[in-house]
Amino acid sequence: MGTLLQNKNIVIMGLRNKWSIAWGIAQAAAGEGAGLIFTCQSDREKEETEKLTAELGKFPVYICDISADENINEVFDVIRERHGVLHGVVHAIAHANPEDLSNDFVYTSRAGFLHALDVSAYSLVAVARKARELMTEGGSIVTLTYMGSEKVFGGYNVMGVTKAALEASVRYLASDLGPSGIRVNAISAGPIKTMSARGVKNFSNILSVVEEKAPLRRDVTKEDIGSACLFLLSDLSGGMTGEVTHVDCGFNVMGI
Repeated sequence: MGTLLQNKNIVIMGLRNKWSIAWGIAQAAAGEGAGLIFTCQSDREKEETEKLTAELGKFPVYICDISADENINEVFDVIRERHGVLHGVVHAIAHANPEDLSNDFVYTSRAGFLHALDVSAYSLVAVARKARELMTEGGSIVTLTYMGSEKVFGGYNVMGVTKAALEASVRYLASDLGPSGIRVNAISAGPIKTMSARGVKNFSNILSVVEEKAPLRRDVTKEDIGSACLFLLSDLSGGMTGEVTHVDCGFNVMGI
């Protein structure tokens, strides 16, 4: 086991299953000695999350309804009481209504638009506001985005717009929290076969194009993302904040 995150308490929000990017991050962080703290959205998800995280060690799992400020406040108060200082947060949370991904973007409902923004972008703001109180020694907040914020990917729709808002939020939060020694960054991950990705039309086509066109001639893995996030959570990235770092085997640099 490594020591890169030894004696550091890291909250990972959004772990759902072994195929999720958050799992790759959790594995990497646990391997470097982090004191992990997990949150999940509901009672229904808690049992599954506990079974999964038990493979890494004995780590607590708390229920946090990311759409309710009161619940976010309560959970972070519990974390403060039981774990004290917080050193890092991984925000791996996003959701859009299925109908807003299956139809053309122009048909996105007002309610669907607000839901996607609330869960996928505003939640980072709400979490950062509360996490700052526990990051008395400084720290690192990392969120996950995708290149659909920059370019149009068929079927990504409202999530692309939401990720653009998320990336702008990263920059504003970096400015606000920087004086407290807290860094805020995003990883723009290449496409990975996750449960959430199944909701995007033509996702398999996106994977094949990346494998063909990316400079490294392969698709990115959750282990790749885990390693990059490990860097951003650690002191090795102490001079970086407000950045959106692409981890996509170089696909974003290609013009054709």
